[in-house]
This record gives sequence, structure tokens and C-alpha cells, in this order.
Amino acid sequence: MKTQRTKDLGKETVVAAAEAMKRASVPEADAIVGKRFPVLDKGFVVLVDYMGNDAAIVQAVRVSYGMGTQSMNDDAGLINYLMRHKHTSPFEMVEIKLLASMPMYVAREWVRHRTASINEYSARYSVVPDKFNIPELEEIGA
Repeated sequence: MKTQRTKDLGKETVVAAAEAMKRASVPEADAIVGKRFPVLDKGFVVLVDYMGNDAAIVQAVRVSYGMGTQSMNDDAGLINYLMRHKHTSPFEMVEIKLLASMPMYVAREWVRHRTASINEYSARYSVVPDKFNIPELEEIGA
């Protein structure tokens, strides 16, 4: 099998390609990646990673609607419009990866109403620690 060699690319071409492939950065998300947020008495949530930003959402809208979005030049205004009118599919262009620990009854409800992929700690292959959420009496609804 013969391998084909590419011509040497100019420095500007390489720099432009690297810029185009640069990972989107959201300073607010970068500030909390890896930070543990306590939930209930024994649970927590950690932002592990994310992909995309407001620009990814706006780009999806402009591809989908073409010339129809030209009256909205402001990205924040366009995102607010989408939220206000419940046009949610462009928000699927952004993903987050969470590490979460929660009581089983919360997990069941979360999975039941989810639009996410879940990888769960396996009680079939691992020893499960004795962690129970026992709500206070005033937290229990009638």
C-alpha cells in the first residue's frame, strides 16, 4: 500500500486550522469544573466536563433557520427568544458530563424524566456502601 504525503502547509494555514479546532471555553464553567456541590445530606454533584457554549447554540439556530434569524443579531437575545418560546432542540448542541451521588429514589425520578446518557455505579459488580438518605420529618410531604 502506497502512502500519500501531503505538501507542507504554510504556518498561517496550520495556525488557522488550530484556531478553528480550539475547544470552546466558558469561564463560568471552567471555574467550577471538578468542584463538589453538596446535595441533601450525603449527595453531591460535580461538573466533570462540558462541550459547547452559547455560540454552538446560536450556530445551530442560524443553520436551521437560515435567513430567518437575521433580524436577531444579538446572540443573547436569540437564546432568550428560544427559551421563552420553548424551542429547545438548539440547546442540545451543548453537553455536560456530571458526577452525581444521590438517593435511589431521586435517581429513579431523574432517569425516568431524563434526556441524557447515564453510567451508574453497579451493585452487581461492586460492593455498595451503606449510604442512606433519611429526610427530616418536616421534609416529608403528606
